[in-house]
Amino acid sequence: MVPVPRLRRRPDRVQRLRELAGAGTLAGAAAAATPVQRAELTGAAYEVVWPIVYARITRRMEHLRGHPACAVSVAQLADECLDRFHDDVEAVVEDLLAHARQPVLQLEAWITRRLVAATVDGHRRRRGARGALQRPRLPGWVADGLGHDRWLTTLALEILTWVGVSVTAGTEVWPLEAWAGHRASITRDWAGSTPFVVTRDVDTVLAVMRRRPDWYQSYVERPLGAKQPPVAAVPPGETVTPLALVHPDDRVETELEQLAADAVEAIGVRLARGERADEIVAEVIHTVFGGAVGGTLDRAPHTAADPLADVSGALADMATVNRIVSTALSILSGRG
Repeated sequence: MVPVPRLRRRPDRVQRLRELAGAGTLAGAAAAATPVQRAELTGAAYEVVWPIVYARITRRMEHLRGHPACAVSVAQLADECLDRFHDDVEAVVEDLLAHARQPVLQLEAWITRRLVAATVDGHRRRRGARGALQRPRLPGWVADGLGHDRWLTTLALEILTWVGVSVTAGTEVWPLEAWAGHRASITRDWAGSTPFVVTRDVDTVLAVMRRRPDWYQSYVERPLGAKQPPVAAVPPGETVTPLALVHPDDRVETELEQLAADAVEAIGVRLARGERADEIVAEVIHTVFGGAVGGTLDRAPHTAADPLADVSGALADMATVNRIVSTALSILSGRG
């Protein structure tokens, strides 16, 4: 059940909030309040603030996002839109309790005048707490690395913005569908602007950003890792694939490297027993690499090449076997 603000107000605490604001003592009272008193003031402020935020900010933004249902009422906000709404309300409440130091005779009008500043400041503080850039700007070295291409530099800024927000793209890392539409509007390449093409563009941008590893870790990887993946109901007996922050091919490469290390270890053990290298290498390689690579098991068939498809055929070629033997012996001698 989606939580929504209560529509029934408690006149006593709301009236108290108005009296303190009218006297110009609201911020001081909030700063000196006990936890219980602070909770009362916050609750009262929330009851006054949320209808203003929804009417003045949320409804307009949901229309711009193409979410007509979310623009009908708070009760119909989708989960991610509801999160944004609560974030904005919280920011405005905090602003009210911190800055109402002068007499406020028209509380709703005072709040309305500060809406944009309060929500923008709250947005920046939340980004900072995640480790993202508070005011995303594209560094000159990134723009240079992208050849100042209009679409790629726009995408780079979108990436820096995206990593600092709480919403996710479902089970994907990036909102590729939305960015595909953005790409089409900039490049006018309507037919070629697909999520697959945008994935390639994202890889291009990230490759440039990774040229400065410390910067990339601080402003892309760390805030991206702070995102909370959506939790979906899973039917009994089924599992879901966790949100991966690396390309699937990277996972395959890592697993292949581990398998190679296992193979060298096994060869070393059998060589120590006095077995002949040319007799054991093919057997060990086939045993270690003959199964499926776990990194590809969560991917639909034919979406990527099978990295182990030609193992059996390769081991039938003596030149290949001899090369593997030579390589394994070289690695083992280097360990010694």
